[in-house]
Amino acid sequence: MGRGSGTALTAHQLIGLLVDPGGFRSWDEPPAVDRTDPDYRASLDRARERTGLDEAVLTGAGLIDGRPVALVVSEFGFLGGSIGVATAERITRAVERATAERLPLLALPVSGGTRMQEGSAAFLCMLRITAAVQAHRAAGLPYLTYLRNPTMGGVFASWGTLGQLVLAEPGARLGFLGPRVYEELRGVELPPDVQRAETLAGQGLVDAVVPPQELRELLRRTLAVLTAAPPSPSTALSPSAPPASSTSPAPGTAPADPERRDAWDSVRRTRRPDRPGTRELLRHTAEELVLLDAPGGRAGALVRALALLGGRPVLVVGQQRQTPDHERPFTAADLRAVRRTARWAEQLGLPLVTVVDTAGAELSAQAELDGIAVEIAHCLTTLLALRTPVLAVLLGQGSGGGALALLPADRVIAAKHAWLAPLPPEGASAIVHRDGAHAAELARSQGIGAHHLADVGLVDEVVPELPDAAEEPEAFCTRLGQAVGAALDTLAAATEADRLADRALRHRRLGDLR
Repeated sequence: MGRGSGTALTAHQLIGLLVDPGGFRSWDEPPAVDRTDPDYRASLDRARERTGLDEAVLTGAGLIDGRPVALVVSEFGFLGGSIGVATAERITRAVERATAERLPLLALPVSGGTRMQEGSAAFLCMLRITAAVQAHRAAGLPYLTYLRNPTMGGVFASWGTLGQLVLAEPGARLGFLGPRVYEELRGVELPPDVQRAETLAGQGLVDAVVPPQELRELLRRTLAVLTAAPPSPSTALSPSAPPASSTSPAPGTAPADPERRDAWDSVRRTRRPDRPGTRELLRHTAEELVLLDAPGGRAGALVRALALLGGRPVLVVGQQRQTPDHERPFTAADLRAVRRTARWAEQLGLPLVTVVDTAGAELSAQAELDGIAVEIAHCLTTLLALRTPVLAVLLGQGSGGGALALLPADRVIAAKHAWLAPLPPEGASAIVHRDGAHAAELARSQGIGAHHLADVGLVDEVVPELPDAAEEPEAFCTRLGQAVGAALDTLAAATEADRLADRALRHRRLGDLR
């Protein structure tokens, strides 16, 4: 496979592309390991002469739009970017220093894997690097990776893919087993697309495929979110702050709707193709936004994003019911990505905002084989156990287990016409009446509307639609965004112990009529 996005960038060129001019300072010291094997020593000498580097990695600190970040940058021209003991020691020291100085860490590997000339000693150093990365993440610090072409073997299977955010170069070959080794062992060629960055993005293993020329801007926005100081509780809850919406209630007491909207009317309104979805909500309300859609990959039913909402850094996972060409069900891969994002939120101490708008989880033989029901169960337990604040937004359709998987939360905000049901009303009618003709009747009798959901303890606040979100998309999104910001401020003001106790009590009482 070719280099994907054109001529390969050297480590120095990539640093120059990303870091503010004059903003990089090296942390590297000369390698201390002396090699006695004359052939290997000669290879090292040739690599040093060819690249002007003393090892296959550069480390140091730099500024990206004025924000400090630690960098680990591999050089493929130095023995294929392979990792020997000295290389691993340099990487480990850089990770440890980034942790000690509480710096975000950006790793940009390009490597054939472990250095074969050093055998098991080099191979075991993957554990050394991984332990340092784990300590960095455990300290609540961002660890971001950008996988270049190629990133293979032990590097891919350890520190290369442990980023909370994993980005990749277009067309990059990424994988565990090199194609030459695969062919030697199996006698057949490895299919060319199996280890392609775009293929891995489609499987949820890579968050976004980003050309090098666009990487600095994405990192700028990412660091702007991750390093933003959230508003202090005194500021966030100031009496002079604007109200979240015209119906901001006390927690757990959504206001009564004098109209008690017809639930079937709400179902039809949420199915309008021009109703704003999760992406539109974020674009209208986020002060800073990093959408993690991958071209040719996961753009569709799942939306994942880093965002500043009400001045507060958050992670968002949401469902986008309506895609440009069709409605796409929520898949097992989507649910696995939700759990990965939730764990990321906990590592960084960020609130998680979930947005529910789905016609349901995928119903197919493949979905059963993929374990979609198990993934729903794991989503439920992951969100219930998350130690960071969780806010759920019921935006539109809430059908079945695909919706339920994103609803465990400390607070739930619902749009006026949003609804939640075990099945779409037509499906419920098919079960109860053996036809779909009674869908409207079932919708009205099952208590699926937003205010009915407040009665049974799920919804804490109902945000108006005038008359519905499709008729006033920008105003509605702004109103909902204000409600989200106010709810996040409320959650931030509570201690972790109180919030988790309230969450447990909340879910113990769900379903009881108030």
